[in-house]
Amino acid sequence: MKRLSLLFLIFVFAQITHAQIFSGSGGVVPENGVMTSFPLVISGVSAEQLNSDYGLVMVTININHNHVDDLEVYLVAPDGKTIALTTFNGSNGDNYTFTKFSDFATQHITTGWAPFTGVWNPEERLGEINNGQSANGSWSLAIRDGVNNDREGTLVGWSITLGPNATTPFLFTSSNLPIVLIDTYGQEIPDDPKIMAGMKIIDNGPGQRNYLTDTPAYDGFAGIELRGSSSQSFPKKSFGLETWDALGEDLKVSLLGMPEESDWILNANYTDKTLMRNTLAYQLFQNMDRYATRYKHVEVVLNGSYHGVYVFSEKIKRDGDRVDIAKLTNTMNTGDPLTGGYIFKIDKSTGSGGDGWVSDYPPPAHPSNQTIFFQYEYPKMDDITPQQKVYISSYMDSFEGALAGPFFDDPNNGWRKYAVEGSFVDYFIVNEISKNVDGYRLSTFLHKERESLGGKLRMGPVWDYDLGFRNADYCSGDVVTGWAYQFPCEYDYWQVPFWWQRLMQDNLFADHLKCRWETLRTTSLSNEWFNNYVDSLALVLNESQQRNFIKWPILGVYVWPNPQPIPTTYAGEIQALKSYLQTRLSWLDQQMPGYCNPASLNENDALPASIQLSPNPASESLLVETNTPFGKDLNISILSISGKVVANYSGTTVRHDANIYRIDVKNLPAGMWIVRLDDGLRGANARLVISK
Repeated sequence: MKRLSLLFLIFVFAQITHAQIFSGSGGVVPENGVMTSFPLVISGVSAEQLNSDYGLVMVTININHNHVDDLEVYLVAPDGKTIALTTFNGSNGDNYTFTKFSDFATQHITTGWAPFTGVWNPEERLGEINNGQSANGSWSLAIRDGVNNDREGTLVGWSITLGPNATTPFLFTSSNLPIVLIDTYGQEIPDDPKIMAGMKIIDNGPGQRNYLTDTPAYDGFAGIELRGSSSQSFPKKSFGLETWDALGEDLKVSLLGMPEESDWILNANYTDKTLMRNTLAYQLFQNMDRYATRYKHVEVVLNGSYHGVYVFSEKIKRDGDRVDIAKLTNTMNTGDPLTGGYIFKIDKSTGSGGDGWVSDYPPPAHPSNQTIFFQYEYPKMDDITPQQKVYISSYMDSFEGALAGPFFDDPNNGWRKYAVEGSFVDYFIVNEISKNVDGYRLSTFLHKERESLGGKLRMGPVWDYDLGFRNADYCSGDVVTGWAYQFPCEYDYWQVPFWWQRLMQDNLFADHLKCRWETLRTTSLSNEWFNNYVDSLALVLNESQQRNFIKWPILGVYVWPNPQPIPTTYAGEIQALKSYLQTRLSWLDQQMPGYCNPASLNENDALPASIQLSPNPASESLLVETNTPFGKDLNISILSISGKVVANYSGTTVRHDANIYRIDVKNLPAGMWIVRLDDGLRGANARLVISK
């Protein structure tokens, strides 16, 4: 542990000599996962309110526990304000021995190891307590042992120090981002089930500033719960949301320009200090004309306290505007309706995990008898019927059996009989660009349409990439070269399915992958696009990230599993991400297998087409040109940016052999629109600007 500087020791001594110390009770810290509170009642403090002149300056804890990284420790003030002092820190060590927390400490608690002694910077600022409330009243130290491992501990004692020159909450009044305000009415947010909360969203539209005093775009109720698995160990939590009516029933609404629905996610991105790794992955998939969750960066105020920058996004869900597959009810147990649609995933059983089935095919590395476990996502585990369970598990068994079989690469009777090749190509590309350490093996979604509507298995949507793009210091997550699908940690419980190694033995798959890669690298995934996306989003976030890292002072601080070296500024984090992308893309350019024969693409119905619009901007008439023939059931539609269909056209062929269509757009208002071509087998989108 680093020695405290002489200057800091002088500062601490000066604080204590003009301060009051109040001690609280101790007791047993049970290891049952329940939060235990240890009270401290203060009375007789003459200062009317806690502020910078006189406020909370230090908290001291003394805990005997032989595995302190099991512990969460919070301070609760008389007004209910709660701050995280330390959560799951200590690297399997023992004890907090007269451990002091101060906003002026030189070392952050997340960087240390037990036994903890000396003075440390807490995970949240003590200054959040100094919000004008009275010091007199009931305080408490709240401790939870989150791991059931027979390691009961003891809080020997604790104290708080009130004194001069205290830090205070920073003033948050407005943002260039939308603002989400949540009030849990004094309730603690549980992991499950959702509790009723009030929610307001202030969103004055693109380019407009949002003030806390503005009229909300949404003012109603929401169900809220904690979300995530390992991410729940971080003090900045992610949340699952449902928009509710006053009776707690689902209420479909359009939020932040996204299509109407009731299920949403607030993603904290705590370990990702660029605040954009997840959205970068979503945008990559969208650039490939695949559905990925729509998103908006927002700033969150929780129970009156600023909580930081979040990503507000759609939850992966069956819906015409999300994963657009057929509805499957519990009465659809025979015939064509039984065949779809389904959504399932490979993931941990914690978090939002649930029931499912084990694959008959183990991963390539399974020295500890690891298996691949599929979990039901839609229908949910409480709704799916026995017949539906049998169907989807049997279908996956047929797919895996064909892929593992001797004729797996047969274009008609091999694995392509059961799966859409293009979705596997595009999913592979996103995971390899990001070199996501969790890629392919966790948060891996798949979906299957009804047979009469296409029927085959598809990869995606993409989800959970905050440990991608070189943001993990284990299992080669910090190594820019190499393939993510060749996961190098064979004793990790969660392994990559055998599919990807087998697919790379299919020469036709490799050729299609090569063609797709070369096309994307000259269009929607060029170096220029990556630089523009990262730079433009960093510019948008530049104001809000400053507030986020005052609330969560982790810039330059190791947060599991950040790789070294750790940038000390937000600009440094952005530059590190851009440097990774440049190096990684160059490596993939050189290493991508296969040989691209463009003529073969017309034979592959699975690969998405692309379209060009002219003129663009347009005002009256528009030519739509495609690179691939569409079928006779072609539909041309115009959608709003939020995804709502506003016009449909049959299209008048100008030159059929060149796949060019003319449509009339003179009735469309000025603005940004999406042109979509779809014939039931493939689809393609392009952005259109209407000028008047």
